[in-house]
Amino acid sequence: MSNPGHSMLADLTRTKRARTRRLSSWDQEGRNQDYWLIGPGETVTLADITGPGCITHIWTTQFCRRTLGPSVIDPVLGQYIAPVNEIHNALGVTWEEADPHYYRKVLVRITWDNADRPAVLVPLGDFFGVGHSMPASFSSLPLSVSAKPEESYVHGGSASFNSYFQMPFNKRAVIELINENDVPYGQYFYVDYELYDQPLDEDIAYFHATWRRENPCDGWGPQIQTNSPEANTVNLDGKGNYTVLETQGRGQYVGCLLSVAHFQGSWWGEGDDMIWIDDDPEWPPSIHGTGTEDYFNHAWGMQDKKDLYNGAPIHESIVPGYAVSYRFHLTDPVRFDKKIKVTIEHGHNNHLSDDWASTAYWYQTLPSPKLSVPTLEDRIPTPPGRRKPMAVARETLTEEQKAMVDRSAVRLEEYLHLRNLEIQKKLDRTRKREASNKEFGRLK
Repeated sequence: MSNPGHSMLADLTRTKRARTRRLSSWDQEGRNQDYWLIGPGETVTLADITGPGCITHIWTTQFCRRTLGPSVIDPVLGQYIAPVNEIHNALGVTWEEADPHYYRKVLVRITWDNADRPAVLVPLGDFFGVGHSMPASFSSLPLSVSAKPEESYVHGGSASFNSYFQMPFNKRAVIELINENDVPYGQYFYVDYELYDQPLDEDIAYFHATWRRENPCDGWGPQIQTNSPEANTVNLDGKGNYTVLETQGRGQYVGCLLSVAHFQGSWWGEGDDMIWIDDDPEWPPSIHGTGTEDYFNHAWGMQDKKDLYNGAPIHESIVPGYAVSYRFHLTDPVRFDKKIKVTIEHGHNNHLSDDWASTAYWYQTLPSPKLSVPTLEDRIPTPPGRRKPMAVARETLTEEQKAMVDRSAVRLEEYLHLRNLEIQKKLDRTRKREASNKEFGRLK
């Protein structure tokens, strides 16, 4: 028998024994208050589904505002209409502001098949592709964000989120939101899913996601300019790399979102990706790349571009000092049978000390690894403004690193001396030309 093969579009030609359903925040009283209000410190279950089945799509939009002054709108009647005034202030009518960091204060937690630990534990914004709690529109195959121009590149700006990651489960799927903020926030959502008559095939793996952050990364020479000779030291062990994912089991790594707040004012990249798989020796790993921008499939730095598999929702030319990049391994998943460790250098040989945060996405067999997130205080994004990189304690450096730090300082001193000499020459020439112009101006 002939068939069109298996692909996202080809599978649409096949019939399937499945029932399609949705759980959402719709107003079950038939009115238009279609959001749930989630209180401070509360955990709310968006979905608790008996399997077997598969979550095929999640859509959300949300708002979190702090009141600065009284409104002239009736606080009772205003609770039963679409929350237009919660989204936009009308001057003299309402006076509120968005909580700039609430995308990091709310956590997404997803648990499969009655497991005693979650498979997903990620801040709300970072799960859907919003880095630094700053939404920017992009459309990739598994994730998308849509923000109005006036809400884009704004901490806490309003936006809609979509996940098209397929999330199969056998017994049960539980999706929860944990509000660790000190104020309530409004949540709209869809959870679209299928139910099946038969259990999943034995080779089906479960969706996972985890979030990590180092602020700052443990750099050895943040005062050394990226791409300068002194930064070009040797890394032949990968120790000190930023870890995107480390897990045990069987499955495939399918991508990540990386958010960087760069403190040096030059360029945050150049770090190689290094991925150790299964029984790799300590060196070299199975996969070794050539630079951070190369891992994200750009080149010569990152570009302000968003594509299906890779892109930069936030580019440093748009928001100075900030970058958000994604890379999805949808046609080239990184498969593992026992374990995997995905890492990237923060600057070549980890010389930079920037703020890095990442969401890793992967599929693996159960049980899930033990996931955790930093405390609320340690999740708050770095505020705007250039942060001066601090020198690292000398006793922590290798001999090569000490030599490069010293060489950089000497070269800077020599450079400034020569530069000042040349500046004085130019100043002297300017005075001579000024005098010559004055003399020429007196001629009849």
